[in-house]
Amino acid sequence: MKYVVAGSLGHISKPLSEKLIANGHEVTIITSKAGNETAIKELGAKAAVGSLEDVQFLSETFKGADAVYTMIPPNSNPANWKEWIGSIGSNYAKAIKDAGVKHVVNLSSIGAHMPDGCGPVSGLYRVERALNALEDVDVRHLRPAYFYHNLLSQAGIIKHANILGANFGENAFPMVHPADIADAAAEELLNLSFTGHSIRYIVGDEKSGADIAKVIGEAINKPGLPWIVFSDGQSLEGAIQAGLNEEVAKNYTEMGSAIRSGEMSAEYNQNKPSFSKIKLADFAKEFAQAFNS
Repeated sequence: MKYVVAGSLGHISKPLSEKLIANGHEVTIITSKAGNETAIKELGAKAAVGSLEDVQFLSETFKGADAVYTMIPPNSNPANWKEWIGSIGSNYAKAIKDAGVKHVVNLSSIGAHMPDGCGPVSGLYRVERALNALEDVDVRHLRPAYFYHNLLSQAGIIKHANILGANFGENAFPMVHPADIADAAAEELLNLSFTGHSIRYIVGDEKSGADIAKVIGEAINKPGLPWIVFSDGQSLEGAIQAGLNEEVAKNYTEMGSAIRSGEMSAEYNQNKPSFSKIKLADFAKEFAQAFNS
């Protein structure tokens, strides 16, 4: 089988590619950086260097593929983040149609049922719509929860203020490890048993901010570490002061508000899957290693 994997050597795309290669398949990895080409070849994959904003590049890369894995990469300086995310989804859809690809596994997110009000995830709503408009193409949307790895951004505030916090966290919310997402994506791509346009939720744990603070605090020898729930205004101001582009900061604040209200998880709560294997307590060991390094 021939697969094309977007996402370069990221936390999901790299282990996903390794699993596909280990099963004897031919893998092409899309990367925007020519400097990644050697590392990609060392994995046993072919590198396709180009931009997701280039539909012709995508079409040529997708030709001959039995299935593709699509995802939206970070953008640190967008003018309209949701619109940009949606545009990449449209590019994928055009290229998939042009190349005649019949199977797509797409990385989306819990909350992608929201056309607005969920920050970058409302951009993923647009991606799902673009891919679902394809006829005679089977699409499996993976909707993982909040990444444990997002908590690594809290290291600075722990060191400087001895707290964790966000504009959400009063109530438990779903989380997941990228490795579990990679496992799910590999399973879908190796089996190709999905038909039509369908959704798969991926969640490893559900914890409140207080739960997170307790587990992380114990892992880094800071028992009693508190989780502070900030206002949306405080969250926005803090993100901008931390150096985020204002558009990105506004979108993350909006997403946090959707987590806090429960709207982001509303559709997930009606379709809860079995939890995947990696729990917050497992990730806390990774957090501690990064925090202490």
